[in-house]
Amino acid sequence: MIWIGVHPQFTPDMLGFLPSLVDDRDPRPAREQFDSNYSYGGGWVPFKGFTLLPNGGLSYPGDPILMPLAKTQLRDERIVFYDCSWVAVIQPDGTFEVARLD
Repeated sequence: MIWIGVHPQFTPDMLGFLPSLVDDRDPRPAREQFDSNYSYGGGWVPFKGFTLLPNGGLSYPGDPILMPLAKTQLRDERIVFYDCSWVAVIQPDGTFEVARLD
């Protein structure tokens, strides 16, 4: 899978081990792969309250908007990486989950 930097300050080092947690050869959805492959860090635990903005930003009440740093595609799912190790898995219909994978 190829991660594409979408923010001018992005460096590949920011992703840490994230690219190793999902594999396009694995038939499971991203959420399931993150959950099992990040089990040492607590797995995939969705964090409620985020709003996904039309420009790809993540909004959480009382916090500054987070803009995407990098993204990749796993079949029909879009995976977006944000500052502070927030990761969104976005489905083709626009539904999404966000978890912190640090």
